[in-house]
Amino acid sequence: MSIIQKLQSLNLSPDTVVNLTYSEGTDVFVHNETEVEDALSETDVVSTFADLIATRGLRVSQQYGGSIIEQLRADDLLDGYERDGDFATFLADVLEENFYEYDFIESSTEKYDHKRGFCTLSANVKVPLSDIIEHSPYLGSWEVSVKTDNGTLTIEA
Repeated sequence: MSIIQKLQSLNLSPDTVVNLTYSEGTDVFVHNETEVEDALSETDVVSTFADLIATRGLRVSQQYGGSIIEQLRADDLLDGYERDGDFATFLADVLEENFYEYDFIESSTEKYDHKRGFCTLSANVKVPLSDIIEHSPYLGSWEVSVKTDNGTLTIEA
């Protein structure tokens, strides 16, 4: 059973908010202060995040509200899209180039010693259940959780 089928089987209200989290990390050197840049190039968090928000009709918002696509559009970061290529790839490039300007993706670094560490990038977003059911985005790599009357349910792929 797919994640979307599992969500449908819960018989939740269509306006229920579904929380999606995607994290990945990599070993990094911390002495040269490039751990975030290394994690950006060594993980697929930005591209996976871009694939999700590029899904047509899917209203993806930040954890504290606000549409991610609308914010990028309002800041004129989507004007360069020629509409003849892959929108998700274009978005990934925009997100990576402007990583420090927005807090769409969080980074955390665990330092093992003065030279080595592990940097994790995490994307946390909210999507209405009705959008997930209607537009069927790929959620196989995302952690999916939803609040129910019995508590928060985390759904595995």
